[in-house]
Amino acid sequence: MPVDYRCYFVTGAGDPREVADRAAQAASGGAGVIQVRSKPISARSLLALARSVSEAVAAANPATRVLVDDRVDVALALMREGANVHGVHVGQDDLPVPAVRSLLGPQAIIGLTTGTLELVRAANKVAGALDYVGCGPFRPTPTKDSGRVPLGVAGYAPIVKESLVPVVAIGDVTADDVAELAATGIAGTAIVRGIMNADSPSDYCATVLAEFERGRR
Repeated sequence: MPVDYRCYFVTGAGDPREVADRAAQAASGGAGVIQVRSKPISARSLLALARSVSEAVAAANPATRVLVDDRVDVALALMREGANVHGVHVGQDDLPVPAVRSLLGPQAIIGLTTGTLELVRAANKVAGALDYVGCGPFRPTPTKDSGRVPLGVAGYAPIVKESLVPVVAIGDVTADDVAELAATGIAGTAIVRGIMNADSPSDYCATVLAEFERGRR
């Protein structure tokens, strides 16, 4: 099945039970991808958190894909035990994409952090082993300091044109930004705080999907 990147929830720090519950609510609201990220965190704690999230998401919406942030070893361990985990999102300083593909196999979903035309062109060289690129920051964000210049809406169209794989916008994206971003041709929007802090993650995700389709029109 094709991956639905339109509403992509990246989990934030918090009580593991609350994070799993919010992930389940996001999945029930239509989030196509949930990336388990909680920094700083040990590999063992991330393993337990991702397992808990994967179980909650599978019960809420079996179509939602669950990815692990950075830790290929954690993703591999969970996939081998049959958990509802589908792949990994890696950064520029993590294992190279071809090595990740070799470890996780042909069915795994693999994403890579980018955010400049130079990084996207480098990602194109491994596009055969890559499913999508996360691209940002859209605007400055307190959850992650990449050191890259924020792209704003205008920065995405050239990147979409250059990239050989789907582009997901990230970096303090909110539901209010989604329609304008979708109009640039991106495949999806990754959101952290908007969903983590929403009164109803399910309703928030449903709004993101509606706004994405409005932008596409």
